[in-house]
Amino acid sequence: MSAILDNLSGLITFIVIVGFCVFVGFRLGVRFLIRRLAGLVFVVLGVSFITFILGYLAGQFGGVDVVLQQLGTHYSKTQAAALYHFYGLDQPWYVQYGNYLKGLLQFNFGYSWVDRSQTALGIINIYLPASLQLGLAGSALSLIIGIPLGILAAVRANSRFDTSSQTVALVLYALPSFVIIPFFDLLMIQLHVHGLPSLATSGWGTWDSMLAPIVIYGLGIFAYYLRITRSSMIEVLRQDYVRTARAKGLSERIVIWRHAFRNAMIPLLTAVGPALAFAVTGVFIVEDLFNIPGIGYEGLQAITAGDFPVVQATVILLAAAVVFMNLVTDVAYGFADPRVKTNS
Repeated sequence: MSAILDNLSGLITFIVIVGFCVFVGFRLGVRFLIRRLAGLVFVVLGVSFITFILGYLAGQFGGVDVVLQQLGTHYSKTQAAALYHFYGLDQPWYVQYGNYLKGLLQFNFGYSWVDRSQTALGIINIYLPASLQLGLAGSALSLIIGIPLGILAAVRANSRFDTSSQTVALVLYALPSFVIIPFFDLLMIQLHVHGLPSLATSGWGTWDSMLAPIVIYGLGIFAYYLRITRSSMIEVLRQDYVRTARAKGLSERIVIWRHAFRNAMIPLLTAVGPALAFAVTGVFIVEDLFNIPGIGYEGLQAITAGDFPVVQATVILLAAAVVFMNLVTDVAYGFADPRVKTNS
């Protein structure tokens, strides 16, 4: 049943990607699409080779001991050889890499070294939902708050509101999550000890356990989006076409949103694309400190345990998400500015 679900998820992903590419080809041109896809394929192949070689070298210098631990303290050479053959570790490195690439095309990352009853993709599928919920919810929160406040700060540049919002954003951006989370934990413990309402400091799945990680993650990115939106909008508001639009008697709302913001989107899209890609694969520090069962948390556990197939699957997923979101960003460029398509 799990194999069917794994294949089904891969098929759905493939259909979505093909549909997206067809849409982009019709709207922005086949040449635009081919050039972007060629670059993405090259990047994914490069990342796959690096991750494979690192895993291969790690296995050669002791990492395979994790595999042998499945046999217990005492085992025969025949048992060890059978286990090596099961994982394909008895073949030359180039044959292993060829099988690795073949598996990637089939959405198959091999079996876990720690538990050979589970595939690496099956383990990833277990932890992916929590990472998606955390990353996408936090990103949505940061965009919903950061962009409007950045626009308002640009419109009211050098005002009291602009100064205060910039100060708050700078403080939030400078404070890393591994500093904020321990203070949050201490605060919640004190509230709980004194019988006051408090939030959960670990776990995932209930509103009180999800609220704090989403807000803490979102606030850090919110500050980044606010500053980028503000600086980009200030530059655009100084352009001649904005002054012309105002001279025509257009309302300030139309000038800001239809004329200024559309042209200020390019730098913002550059920041949003990679941020969403990292959101898909989880926030390692937030997941680890809050004990959230996400990909970031499982990735750290896999590194500690020496489960290299899971580590490789996590890295490939991150690389695929980054390159795909870069493609989405390029497509968004094409819609925001038609000159991107004509100059491609």
